[in-house]
Amino acid sequence: MGRLTDKTLFITGASRGIGLAIARRAAADGARVAVVAKTDQPHPKLPGTIHSAVEEIEAAGGRGLAIKADIRDEDQVRAAVAQTVEAFGGIDILVNNASAIQLTDTLHTDMKRYDLMHQINTRGTFLCSQACLPHLLQADNPHVLNLSPPLNMEERWFKGHVAYTMAKFGMSMCVLGMAGEFRDRGVAFNALWPRTAIATAAVKNLLGGDEAVRRSRKPEIMADAAHWVLTQPAREVTGNFFIDDQVLARAGVDDLSAYAVDPDAELMPDFFV
Repeated sequence: MGRLTDKTLFITGASRGIGLAIARRAAADGARVAVVAKTDQPHPKLPGTIHSAVEEIEAAGGRGLAIKADIRDEDQVRAAVAQTVEAFGGIDILVNNASAIQLTDTLHTDMKRYDLMHQINTRGTFLCSQACLPHLLQADNPHVLNLSPPLNMEERWFKGHVAYTMAKFGMSMCVLGMAGEFRDRGVAFNALWPRTAIATAAVKNLLGGDEAVRRSRKPEIMADAAHWVLTQPAREVTGNFFIDDQVLARAGVDDLSAYAVDPDAELMPDFFV
């Protein structure tokens, strides 16, 4: 497996959860990571801040840069990209991890929440990709990885939460289109999604509390899968909708028991797979 030594990653929503796990895994190789998120002060219901994330990145062996930014704001995103380039000299990898979720049906989805999901998930992914691309195009083996699902256009994935599915599929549509647009220019665009629920604050708060967490896998499975994708040749591995366990199988990892929060619990399937 390749390494991310001396690579610069721009990761949105990296103050906690899967984004932070990906950052720590890259840091173990000696990577540089821009932690781009809104949380710069402790939140009463959510763990971590951009500053605690940087501490974890540097403890793992990398260099971190804490950047407070709301990816709904174009000026803040472009300033965050400029700050990263000034600090680290460029951007090799973009991870579009930041996301908003609300699993409500059509009649119970407030339009303010609809707008939030689309502004963060779809628009934020497009904006961050656009802002980072001038630097990615100058990088050696540049990658963009979106934490979004396969484009399974089936009724069952829409009917309970149309607004959320549209917003997440918007991220995946960025992969589909941009992979084709930038294939000849050497920038890889891929998506990564988990087979099972992942033990994050969103799963605990929205999908069933501690019991849902017990039936989940740890964020490290996504981090290890992302690491494999991001170390592949960009001109050869692009336009894919990867599932975490399938990636690890390709990487030669057959035993996934270490990733389970509770090895004795029945794993909870994730959406869209």
